Amino acid sequence: MDLLFPALAVLAAYLLGSLSFAVIVSRVMGLSDPRSYGSKNPGATNVLRTGNKKAAALTLLLDALKGWVPVALVNWFGVAVGLGSGTLALVGLAAFLGHVFPVFFKFEGGKGVATAAGVLLGLSGWLGLAVGVTWFAVARVSRYSSLGALTAAAVAPLYYWLGDGRLWTAPAVVVLTVAVMSAVLIWRHSANISRLLAGTEPKVGSKSKTPATGA
Repeated sequence: MDLLFPALAVLAAYLLGSLSFAVIVSRVMGLSDPRSYGSKNPGATNVLRTGNKKAAALTLLLDALKGWVPVALVNWFGVAVGLGSGTLALVGLAAFLGHVFPVFFKFEGGKGVATAAGVLLGLSGWLGLAVGVTWFAVARVSRYSSLGALTAAAVAPLYYWLGDGRLWTAPAVVVLTVAVMSAVLIWRHSANISRLLAGTEPKVGSKSKTPATGA
């Protein structure tokens, strides 16, 4: 019984994370499947290549929310049912991995940037803000969303470890979870890293040559 609530929380977070909103929003709005054009990544940046900013913004918001909601719920109500920092960390990781490996979409998901941001925001408001500002600043200056994501992923564990004066008291399991998410994010961007080095990475706002409307 002691493991029931943590197991259910982790499972629910994974299933929520498995909802690929880039695909869902595109279908609802009559756009092409984001897995069929551009980077073929089901994420907000690729949806933006259709030129439909509303669809991209909605995808970004929903992908972030599915990371934030389960973590925030455990933060708010977990203590009452015996859920500690270990469950908090696992719930965040499960939501993130659900996005990357979604059970509803043959385990072929996105890179997890927005969902990871939502998880970090659920863990700590200042952490989510700091990582988000880092991503936005780098992406804005360079016009490469992938470079912003890579930079944010690299500094996220350090931000968490140094934040709130908890240099030596930050829960190790949460620090490890943030580090694991960062490592997976960097791994998922391996193709982007190759294109950045080659100078062929598409910039933010560049449209795909594939028609944006669905069949």
